[in-house]
This record gives sequence, structure tokens and C-alpha cells, in this order.
Amino acid sequence: MNVNFYGRDFIITPDVLIPRPETEQLIDAVLTLASKPFLPGIKAPSRELPKNPVILDVGTGSGCIAITIKKELPEATVYASDISEKALKVAKKNASAQNAPISLIISHLIKNVKLKRLKPDLVVANLPYVDKTWDWLDLNSLKKEPEIALFAEDGGLALIKELIDEASALKIPRLLLEADPCQHDKIALYAEKKGYLLINITGFILNMRLK
Repeated sequence: MNVNFYGRDFIITPDVLIPRPETEQLIDAVLTLASKPFLPGIKAPSRELPKNPVILDVGTGSGCIAITIKKELPEATVYASDISEKALKVAKKNASAQNAPISLIISHLIKNVKLKRLKPDLVVANLPYVDKTWDWLDLNSLKKEPEIALFAEDGGLALIKELIDEASALKIPRLLLEADPCQHDKIALYAEKKGYLLINITGFILNMRLK
């Protein structure tokens, strides 16, 4: 099936997560850092990314985030990683359909990404963050999506914490992470201990900078 994300149609299969409207806030946050207004009449904010930024999308799934970033910021070099080969095949199809030249890498988080070549200015991620024990969760509505793309241990925070650990060790300057608002305080506190300052929260998106 095809699903619209940020004004573009993406191929979605049972091997990848279905894009949600809240994830579009991640694109808005990237454009804000790049001083590109995402709504008419909004004054461009100060640029907080280099003119030709290198951006890494971790856990790319269908590729909708990485591809949209490349389409909205053609000057960016965009890489996308995922642990699932099946997901990367979907991302490859979507990149080709959208004529978006991005580089796809099979990797658990940043583990296999050759950072000496990459040197990312920004890491973005919509990692699995759902906790199966949430009492408001409708598990039946999620049956068509892969569990590996939805659920995480430690109250849904295991992979997010692991990514923060890796990013901190590699001194990656900026992070944009999606998570449920009920998790934001814990993520911000953990990230601060790892050297990241919370700049702001917009909807589901945490914007963090290395101190």
C-alpha cells in the first residue's frame, strides 16, 4: 500500500512501520535547524546546521524520513541505517521512486556506520519506543506492523538510550529523537548525563545538542 508522508506517497509493506503524522514533526525540526521555514509567513530561524549538512537517519524503515529530508534539503548528504534487510529493500524502492539519492546502510543503530567517512552533523531517529504494558495501547491496531519496529524494553526506552550512548561516545553534535511525551522527561535526564542539553520539545520530538 501507499501512505502519504509530508506530501509524498511512500510504499509501505508489512516489513516496515506505517508513518504517523507525529513523525512529520521530525522533518519540521530538521528544517528549523537548517533555517528553512516549513510554513508560509514564518520567519526563518537562525541556522544551526552547516550549509551542506551530513544527516544520519537511524532505524529508517521505509526511508520516509531520510528521503523527505533529502527532498526538502537537497544540499544535505543523507544516510539511513536499519537492522532489517527487508526494511532497507523497501527504503531503496522508495528512494528510487522519489528520485532521492540517499545512502542505505545495514546496521544496528550506528554500530556499522563508518563514521570517519560520515561525520554526521545531525542524527535523527524514530526508533521503537512503545512499551507493551501501556494501559492505553491498542495492540490489535498494530498487528499489521513488525514488532521489531514498534516495541522496546525498559519502558520503551532501551534503544533510545543505546543510541544516546553511541552518539555521546562519537561526539555527534545534534540529536532529534521521536518518543511518546510520557517518556520525554526520562530521555532528557538520561541524555543530560551523557552530555546532551535539551534545547526544546515540539510535539513528540526532542531536540538535543552536545554540551
